[in-house]
Amino acid sequence: MSNDQQRSTFTLDGRRIPFTPGQTIMDAALAAGVYIPHLCHKPGYAPHGSCRVCVVRADGRELSACTAPAAADMSVESEVADIRALRVAVLQMLFAEGNHVCPACEASGNCTLQAVAYHCGMLTPRFPQRFPRRAVDASHPDVILDHNRCILCELCVRASRDHDGKRVFAVSGRGITSKLIVDAPSGRLGDTDFSAEDAAAHVCPVGAILPRDEAFRVPIGQRRFDLAPVSRVGDVALDPDAEVLAADAESEVLA
Repeated sequence: MSNDQQRSTFTLDGRRIPFTPGQTIMDAALAAGVYIPHLCHKPGYAPHGSCRVCVVRADGRELSACTAPAAADMSVESEVADIRALRVAVLQMLFAEGNHVCPACEASGNCTLQAVAYHCGMLTPRFPQRFPRRAVDASHPDVILDHNRCILCELCVRASRDHDGKRVFAVSGRGITSKLIVDAPSGRLGDTDFSAEDAAAHVCPVGAILPRDEAFRVPIGQRRFDLAPVSRVGDVALDPDAEVLAADAESEVLA
């Protein structure tokens, strides 16, 4: 790799972000300790671009930061008023399309959807609630699958396929009829080789995949997003050297 490639940068909200060829805007931002809100993205997983929460404006075009490749001298806006408004609208639709009752949810305080909504300032509804009637699959001895909370991020699909080598999950249908399905003739999670040790059992950003016998073991108020915002304990914090950078970046945005 040439020195020019090693020194390639783009601008994100006025800050120079270094990147290497092949990195997306999201990858480069997280590596630099700069948080871009997201739900369907996870480092080490194939980019998906389904949730659209990571929308940014790059050289005048709105696109998803998790799928868009970084380019030299690109100008990217993330923390500007109209982009924030787009994110809030996307989050409001996600809450309206599912059954997300945060005060009664076991995932409250550990839910990335809830934490990102707080981060983005999405505190009130905008669209009528659909209140879909969705099943709860309690057929597995170790895990409960609650379709009411699924946001179709497909992280469990990618985890099961790419990391566990099992292909337990898939998404069926199109548009508003899309739904998470289980690869078993019965459609029941208990009739698959899914294990509580699988990566797919621990990747859900909401409360759709829940371990049994652990409900409220950690009291609400003491959970990870109760103690720190998602910009400090999300994917950025997976890099121990990035937490200070994330705090600095957050201070720059708030300033």
